[in-house]
Amino acid sequence: MLWIKAFHIIFMVTWFAGMFYLPRLFVYHAMCTDEAGNARFKTMERKLFFGIMTPGGVLTIVFGLWLWLDYGFSGQWLMWKLLIVMLLLVYHGWCLVVMRSFQDDRNTRGHVYYRVMNELPVFGLIAIVLLAVLKPGV
Repeated sequence: MLWIKAFHIIFMVTWFAGMFYLPRLFVYHAMCTDEAGNARFKTMERKLFFGIMTPGGVLTIVFGLWLWLDYGFSGQWLMWKLLIVMLLLVYHGWCLVVMRSFQDDRNTRGHVYYRVMNELPVFGLIAIVLLAVLKPGV
């Protein structure tokens, strides 16, 4: 079971790496003015989203469900953690929508907007780690 927990953590780190870096790419993409740079950012964003971030998210959830089924975790802390995971999935979807807007040259937002959005997953990471380690309400 420790192997499952280890893989859950590894893929969670991978997923968060993508959620931290992709919006940072959006910041730089929004500031980009040349066509070569624009094409480069499109490629980087697509590869990060589909090659690292999405597999990391899917495998985080798979191994998390496996842990949940085997350990039978329960409690208020887990419900809060699952709520935050749901919000992170919404954020993941938002990243896809933004990436597609850049792919289609339809982005209308500036780099400051993406700088703010880039910080949101930090709160999710802090909350999830604290909930998983401290297990309040158990």
